[in-house]
Amino acid sequence: MKSIGKYTVAVMLFCAVSGARAQETAMWGFTPSRNLVSDEKNLPADWNTETGKNIKWKAALGSQSYAGPVLLGGKVYMGTNNHAERNPDIKGDRGVVKAFRESDGKFLWQSAHPKLPAGRVNDWPMQGVCSTPFIQDDRLFYVSNQGRVVCADTEGFLDSENDGPYRGEDVTGANGVDIVWEYDMMGELDVFPHNLATCSPVGAEGLLFVITSNGVDEGHVAIPSPLAPSFIALSLKTGELVWEKAYPGTNILHGQWSNPAYGKISGQPQVILPGGDGWVYAVAPKTGELIWKFDCNPKDAVWELGGRGTRNAIIATPVIYDNKVFIGVGQDPEHGEGVGHLWAIDATGKGDVTDTHAVWHLGGRDFNRTMSTVAIHEGLLYAADLSGFIYCLDLKTGKPHWTYDAYAAIWGSPFVADGKVYIGDEDGDVMIFKASPKLEKINEVNMGSAVYTTPIAKDGVLYIGTRNTLYAIAE
Repeated sequence: MKSIGKYTVAVMLFCAVSGARAQETAMWGFTPSRNLVSDEKNLPADWNTETGKNIKWKAALGSQSYAGPVLLGGKVYMGTNNHAERNPDIKGDRGVVKAFRESDGKFLWQSAHPKLPAGRVNDWPMQGVCSTPFIQDDRLFYVSNQGRVVCADTEGFLDSENDGPYRGEDVTGANGVDIVWEYDMMGELDVFPHNLATCSPVGAEGLLFVITSNGVDEGHVAIPSPLAPSFIALSLKTGELVWEKAYPGTNILHGQWSNPAYGKISGQPQVILPGGDGWVYAVAPKTGELIWKFDCNPKDAVWELGGRGTRNAIIATPVIYDNKVFIGVGQDPEHGEGVGHLWAIDATGKGDVTDTHAVWHLGGRDFNRTMSTVAIHEGLLYAADLSGFIYCLDLKTGKPHWTYDAYAAIWGSPFVADGKVYIGDEDGDVMIFKASPKLEKINEVNMGSAVYTTPIAKDGVLYIGTRNTLYAIAE
């Protein structure tokens, strides 16, 4: 796997035979290993959304945006809601994925999924689509607010061709989604997503790996579908279910809102799946059979209703690097701040490796609950937590080089490129640091609205999605 030029698109060689076609992909975390690092150069460190300084273009999103941006094939995609209506025939609250033209931000097409009738227990109002798509060539894969895994044509109906068996939900005209196939996790597998289905899937070996968001009921007491799978694999081509696993079982604490990662550990392919019980599971890609598992909470950690206890679930995405898995634990941000943990796990073991394969651990007073994914570059690991602290750690030991307090909650993740570390916060500030073991803050720019997402970059252009606007930023 390698990056194309200066960009975050991975080239995956799925076949070893002569003449096999390389497939262009893009996803949350840039590559299946999910490390938030790019080899992009000449990225801006100063801009102004009010004066337009270094703003190449901007595009209106909805009123809540948590998914993306992700870019491939001249298009930028964002998950949002329907507050900024693009189609006069589509009214009210919807889960939306919007596609914009990379060059100038022109709106191209959108999906618009109706809300589930059960309401906030399965489909929280105004949250839109919170799944960042996995893209392979001309196919876009994401999880809708309805708990459906969707495969869509990246052209929508702009090419005047219908690539799927039906038109998208309630969409008319050329700006609608062209659904190729979809898989209803609630209808087919009795999955009960708590609050929202959110997984940003990853594809590899002809399969799409998904965390189902199966969780507790509205009272946060019972698990309505304890036998429903937490993890599934679907055929990328057809959407057919290949395997399903319910490893967390009846031990799900709340919901399951994390994302899978894929990589090779000492040459062995593994899919890394964070469970709603606070454990990480490594499985064989083709079968889902367990390779190893690790409890990301101390033995004395206890879960209490409303997140008042010391045991945490996992919302961050695992990162695979140098035969290790790096992952932090946390809770629904509505549960507030609390003690968290960040782990480096030796991924070469078998079975329960909790007591034997922790390389290092940061926790207690040194690290708080997190939803953020780490970025690893040149022997340094960059992390953030919900309390607003940004960390630069030694990759081998976990010892801090520096810590910075943003004084605002952080939902997104650090992005490393061009010798810089970019990260946004709930106050709408994007902080830029030098990628170095010495703390050096280059700049801080306010975007005018909360930044819950993680930046990406291509060809010297930085893309940042705020709560309501997508910006393309360039010198």
